[in-house]
Amino acid sequence: MMGKEESRGLVRCGREISSEELEAARETVKLCWGLSRAELAETICEHWDWVTASGAGKATACLNVLEELERNGELQLPARQKRPKTERVRGAEHTPRTAAPDEAVVGKLGDVSPVRLDLVEEKDRAKLWNEYLDRYHYLEYRKPFGCTLRYFIGCERGWLGCVLVAGAAKAIKTRDEWIGWSKQRRQQNLPWVINNTRLLIFPWVEIGHLASHVLGQLARRVREDWPRRWGYEPLLMETFVDPAEFSGTCYRAAGWIELGRTTGQGLCRKGHAYRSTPKRIYVKALAKDFRERLCSGALQGRVVE
Repeated sequence: MMGKEESRGLVRCGREISSEELEAARETVKLCWGLSRAELAETICEHWDWVTASGAGKATACLNVLEELERNGELQLPARQKRPKTERVRGAEHTPRTAAPDEAVVGKLGDVSPVRLDLVEEKDRAKLWNEYLDRYHYLEYRKPFGCTLRYFIGCERGWLGCVLVAGAAKAIKTRDEWIGWSKQRRQQNLPWVINNTRLLIFPWVEIGHLASHVLGQLARRVREDWPRRWGYEPLLMETFVDPAEFSGTCYRAAGWIELGRTTGQGLCRKGHAYRSTPKRIYVKALAKDFRERLCSGALQGRVVE
């Protein structure tokens, strides 16, 4: 017998999944029993037209729904497929090739101008970018998930650093209250908030005001590069600064607003302990009407034909 909630459908990640869609998913599982759980989730996402703002299927969320139904005894999924054990690679996936130059890059901003952001698209260059971050950023390299943009900070004298932009944090109380959106709107519209996850100036580079200059360029570049790469326009950019490591001066100088601090608790997941420390929260608007649009139900990402 179906539970009361299931008979009315489910609401997950801001989307209502009707009882008819759930029944169709059961039929898909029966008909496609030979597929893996991940492949089933991808298939059902296509049937439900459940996609991210970039047009990709929300397979992880869909799989969570299927496994929830399985736990409730409302369907049966194929057994989990065992993956071969492989050595976990924390950072770069090749022999290190980066090295500090013989001479430090020291001077004023004008000495290295024009400074540019070089979008990293080629696979080999992406591996090199990963390695630079892994060797020279205090948080090292961690594989980002979802939509991302990588940049090298470049000038006539070579590369000066790295920048990474990725998806926003799922839920930050101070940020969410400042935006003013409901939980449902946050779940629906979170892809329109992006995060400057990493900003690295190489340790041999000592150029005054370089970081704030780069951040000023970044706000302009992501307005162009994100829609071209991912098919929709971001509205707000965020970042988190560890006060034990940095003051955040470059963000304030580039026009970012400090909202407060995170709690340091992180997201709670069953069976996992998450330890962190409070971080300063900074945001940068990418559109004048960002708040109105983030709080609305009218945002639309890439249209999948």
